[in-house]
Amino acid sequence: MSDEELFIRLIYYGTVQLNRTEDEAWLMPIGYLLDLWECHKQFLGLAKPKRELTIDDLIPYGI
Repeated sequence: MSDEELFIRLIYYGTVQLNRTEDEAWLMPIGYLLDLWECHKQFLGLAKPKRELTIDDLIPYGI
């Protein structure tokens, strides 16, 4: 995949799939855009999280 194809794909993800304007997608840090895309894929069932946690895993009992 060329750089041009990669940028087109990222703009597509940002604008169409994540419902952002093109300016928002261009100005968004790349890591944030990729995190949002991963969350979107998990929401649609296209990807699974590496680890699932519940609130009980994060906050000890008795607090």
